[in-house]
Amino acid sequence: MKRAWPAAAALAAVSILFLLRPAGAGASPADDGKPRIICIGAHPDDAESGAAGTAALWIAKGYHVKFVSVTNGDIGHWRDSGPELARRRKAEVEHGAGIVGYDFEVLDNHDGELQPTLENRKAITRLIREWKADVVITHRPNDYHPDHRYTSVLVQDSAYMVTVPKLCPEVPALKANPVFLYFSDDFQKPNPFQADIAVGIDAVMDKKLEVILGMVSQLYEGGVSGSPELLTGDPAKRKERLRMLRQRSADGDMKAADRFRRSLEAWYGRERAAKILYAEAFEISEYGRTPDKAEIMRLFPFY
Repeated sequence: MKRAWPAAAALAAVSILFLLRPAGAGASPADDGKPRIICIGAHPDDAESGAAGTAALWIAKGYHVKFVSVTNGDIGHWRDSGPELARRRKAEVEHGAGIVGYDFEVLDNHDGELQPTLENRKAITRLIREWKADVVITHRPNDYHPDHRYTSVLVQDSAYMVTVPKLCPEVPALKANPVFLYFSDDFQKPNPFQADIAVGIDAVMDKKLEVILGMVSQLYEGGVSGSPELLTGDPAKRKERLRMLRQRSADGDMKAADRFRRSLEAWYGRERAAKILYAEAFEISEYGRTPDKAEIMRLFPFY
């Protein structure tokens, strides 16, 4: 079963530079007892692809969510590069943050050059502490992109260190280790992704699609794989391309719902799970705190 996504909504996403809403990068969440989640991706679109739907559900519950890009994405385009592209991609991230309501931060590391250095480990440790995170989500370490792999290594290396007071003492250590999770992926070796937690995102799929389509440099213009041929001035062709991109983006989360149906059934029950069309899923890392079922249901209050 598929939904037809309105072309008008997709067209609106192209004008992101005129639709920006401010989001308070770097701000600490309110100390109101609500869970705090930080999603750490390698590039300015990774956290959005992996968790924008779940983030929208969290925010609707009053939870505090922050998306971090560890690199600035400054080589992620076939035409643009350097500071100009970095500014553009940050604007795309800001657009998505305005739609869903999460905080965001883009670190000034060059795209394609990330290394798991002590300096970067400390930077990630500080970010997790400053956010007072209950949940940290990142890439799995077996990934095709070196920036993804090293982002995962940096987050894993910080998993215990966030509780060690004498490391980065200028930021108070966390009293309890967060739950560390991984975004879903398709890689099989040395081990395939395991959907320990699956979330139906049908109710917020329109929001997620608006976020993803707002990454114009990456989607409409094709990122590093694009070409001038994609920048057609023909309104009809442009409208059709936007419709196709919207459907393709929706299809990815539809396939996830089918792929992780068993996990959806475990959390929602068979009857509710059968009706879910779109999903995001997460694997529990061995690092950090291991949550029991009751804690997962508190952190993911959708079941």
